[in-house]
Amino acid sequence: MTQFRPKYVTFDCYGTLTNFDMAGAARRVYAERLSPEAMASFVEAFRGYRLDEVLGPWKPFLEVVHNSIERSCKRIGIPFKPEDAQRIYDEVPTWGPHPDVPAGLSRVAKEIPLVILSNSMNSLIMSNVEKLGAPIHMVITAEEVGAYKPLMKGFEYMLDKLGCGPEDITHVSSSFRYDLMTAYDLGIKSKVWVNRGHEPANPYYEYTEIKDIGGLAAAVGLEPALKRA
Repeated sequence: MTQFRPKYVTFDCYGTLTNFDMAGAARRVYAERLSPEAMASFVEAFRGYRLDEVLGPWKPFLEVVHNSIERSCKRIGIPFKPEDAQRIYDEVPTWGPHPDVPAGLSRVAKEIPLVILSNSMNSLIMSNVEKLGAPIHMVITAEEVGAYKPLMKGFEYMLDKLGCGPEDITHVSSSFRYDLMTAYDLGIKSKVWVNRGHEPANPYYEYTEIKDIGGLAAAVGLEPALKRA
């Protein structure tokens, strides 16, 4: 593990820190309408369309969810109801952190300021942040930036707001496609991948892997790195 100690540790929130249960929300809404096989296809389509929806001009996150659900319904061949997308969206601020997050974040926050860069709305994110159980120095949303990750604009905005460069931070995420690939392209050398099973490993992007946020203190030089077997 790297022993680089950054000026800031920056994070993706949804999925990395918050248990972002879009798949579960979709299953809860559509459980009585889809077979297990169709449900698996629906959830996978919903995941892919959410990424596609954030690659263009910024739009409110409710529209991202709405459009992604509508497109998923079309692919699977079931009627789309706007109230279903609203139900899924309304779950987002109720979601709390993964169990490892409060203690792991608190350990790092004692020494290094923590910053969140999230594909969220100003009206949504603070409910999730308040549940993290650790002080957060700064929260930046896609709404504030006017762009979603994986576009570079959010990272550039964050660095400007912090008054630092790519060499000064460690960026932490469970996603290559939304975060770590962009961080790599922007020259952020210190990256941490939290392996939550969302995506397969990809060593090309030069990161430190941890299984949960409990390993973050060692990854940013606050504790000795554990010896590997």
